[in-house]
Amino acid sequence: MSPLLRRTPRKNPADSTVTLIGKPGCHLCDDARKVIVAVCAELGAAWEEKDITEDAELHRKYWEQIPVVLVDGAQHDFWRVDPKRLRTALGG
Repeated sequence: MSPLLRRTPRKNPADSTVTLIGKPGCHLCDDARKVIVAVCAELGAAWEEKDITEDAELHRKYWEQIPVVLVDGAQHDFWRVDPKRLRTALGG
């Protein structure tokens, strides 16, 4: 079979980590957190939250985009989190 036609195996969501980068009092961050919690619980993925007000580098890099969502350290989304897109990124 041609390598172009071969499907790559889906990754196991339990091997992934979703990171929410936001700040306290951010209503978009609250909305993003709800989506992340639900999708990660459904698929068994881990998630964590980082506060840009406590990290100068995150503040510099993401201030104008919060909330920012990373999947395994790579930027996935910002401002709004689409649950279907997040499930797909996690292999679900």
